[in-house]
This record gives sequence, structure tokens and C-alpha cells, in this order.
Amino acid sequence: MRLPSLKFLKTFQVAARLQSFKAAAEELFVTPSAISHQIKALEEQLGVSLFQRGVRALTLTDAGANYLEHINDIFSKLESVTEQLQVRYGRTIIRLNVPSFFANELLLPRLASFSQAREETDIRIETTFSAPKTHPPEADLSIVVGAGPWDGLIVHELFAQNFIAACSPAFLLDNRIDSYRDLNGKTLLLHEERREAWERWAAGLGIEPIKPNRLVRLDTMSAVVRAAEQGVGVALVPSRLSADRFNAGGLVKLFDAELTTNESYFLLHRPEDRAREDLQELTRWILSECRVA
Repeated sequence: MRLPSLKFLKTFQVAARLQSFKAAAEELFVTPSAISHQIKALEEQLGVSLFQRGVRALTLTDAGANYLEHINDIFSKLESVTEQLQVRYGRTIIRLNVPSFFANELLLPRLASFSQAREETDIRIETTFSAPKTHPPEADLSIVVGAGPWDGLIVHELFAQNFIAACSPAFLLDNRIDSYRDLNGKTLLLHEERREAWERWAAGLGIEPIKPNRLVRLDTMSAVVRAAEQGVGVALVPSRLSADRFNAGGLVKLFDAELTTNESYFLLHRPEDRAREDLQELTRWILSECRVA
């Protein structure tokens, strides 16, 4: 017999306790539709109805009530065994979700200092090419890009998301750029998720839109920055996250003017994780590193 998904069982437990798919969705940070689909899939797999769905009420069937009793016991034992395991072996795991460019440019180059200070804490880092817009339910900590708000979460603002025009020293040597107009006829690099970035940059400066001889569009910010360093063209790169590349000489800032956005990088976690000292220590470390980055 194929056992039900542990995720679906947890969804059932929360929905049964709250007697509401909507309330369960808020607690598990998913949509009510997702809760409904998971419960339906669980019922289909079991071959029994777990809930009686009324117009304004959600109640357990006899089968659902009986199943919940056993599920509560199973999860209680699982939590107890997990806690005993952590106490015995003295290790904890923090699940961190972070945009890949942020991880490559700021987090990973500095992570050794945290790892050496807290050797008993394991960190599982999951990176995403497209910056997440909300806190994933499977993460303990997450770094997202946006303007919020993120209701029901603890929020720490890290820094603003701004962009600056840059290219490689070799490209600048072959393509004299002294003014904004000198960008006309040059190759411009563009991130697919920010197709209007160059137009917004020009509008913010009050100048005519740039007329490149070619646009090269790339699907990740990491690819945009690498292409700029390899002399493919001029790019609008995240000013804060590209600081190390400017200092190392791989990229050159062309102008001081930045494209400002209404977005920032934020560090998020759930309120119930305030009591986790390992998570709070990593939070303090990330905040400190972002202040000096």
C-alpha cells in the first residue's frame, strides 16, 4: 500500500484543528485552493471522505475524526523523536531560501565566518534564479526582493535594490563612453525580468531613450553580469551586490546615476521561530554582513 504524503497529512491535521481551509492556508502559507486540492487528493487516495463541507461550516466525518486522532499521535511521536535526535547529536538545520545572485555575490563568499563561529549548525541553502516574492513554507529563513508587505512574518530590510550602468575595462577601452549619449550604438545587456530597465534609467535622467545597435537579453542576473565582465556590452547591474566586482576591477561604473526601484531585499521568517537561537544568530549575522557589504 502506498502511504499518503506527509505534507498532505500535515495539511489535514491543520485543517481539522482549525476547521477551515482558509485558516489552514494562512497558517501553512499557501492558498485555500491548494489546501482544498491536497485534502481532495488525500481523500481520493484513502477512498474515504474526511470532511463534510457545508456552505459556511467544515466538520470532520466519523472517519476523519478517527483518522485525526491517530495522525495527532503520529506527529506527536515524530516531533518527540526529532527533538531527542537533535538533543543527542547536538546539530540543527536551518533551511535558507535565497536568490542565486544574492547567494553568489554576498552570502557564499562570507559564509565561512558564520560556519566557523557556529560549527554545530547545519545550513541547507536553496537558491532560485527568479527572486522569490514571498516566504516559502518549506524555508526557515528566506531572502526576497520586493516591496511587501508580508503580513504574519517577521521582516528585516537589508538594502534597497538599485541598478547602475557598468561594463568591463576592455569594453570601455574599445568603446569610449564619456556621456550618456555615447551609449547610443553600443550593445546593451538586458535581464529578461527587467525588460524596461534601460528605458526607466533614461527617463529617470531626463534623457532620450538609448538607441543601441544590439540588445542581448539574458535570463538571469548572474548571466548579465558575467556577459558584462566578458566585454559583451553595457549592463545595468545591482549596485550593492556588484560592489566586490567593482572593487576587483572586473566591472567599471560608467556613471554615478542609478536606477532606483521601489524594491528592497528583505529577510523573512515566521514569528514562532523567534525562540530558535540558531536561526536568530544567523539572522543577526546576515544583517551585520549586509551593513558592511
